[in-house]
Amino acid sequence: MSHQQLEQEIEDALAAGFPDVELVDLEERGGYQPILTLYIDRPGGVDLDFCAQVTRALDQLRDRYSLEVSSPGLDRRLRKPAHFLAVAGETVAVRTSAPLGGQRNFRGRLTAADNDGISLTLESGESVSIPYTSVARANVIFKFDDNGGQRE
Repeated sequence: MSHQQLEQEIEDALAAGFPDVELVDLEERGGYQPILTLYIDRPGGVDLDFCAQVTRALDQLRDRYSLEVSSPGLDRRLRKPAHFLAVAGETVAVRTSAPLGGQRNFRGRLTAADNDGISLTLESGESVSIPYTSVARANVIFKFDDNGGQRE
């Protein structure tokens, strides 16, 4: 089963019992009993009890995987156009699969996102556009401060 098919199976199962839950990301790790880690979110966030409810609802996956269900965390990974749109104005880190303009790592304020890619204003003040097809990994940068933390 492909990664995309597995993701669709999980999203379909979640939609049936938890229509407000978003599957933010999933990771498969090999081994004798493969581990499947799901990162979920919903309005108001998720807690341990809710993760346990989702785990029980996805019992059919436990025949194939050791299942872990978690929140995406403060530095949540960004994968889909909707993820980028939701954090417009925030500081993000992006690693590209191949160099763009001689570099692969970018950090800056997310100024725009559409169905094709994103635009960042880098710390240097320079603007860069990155198509989604070039994004290898991206996440929000969370900065802790004396007031209990805030996004940069």
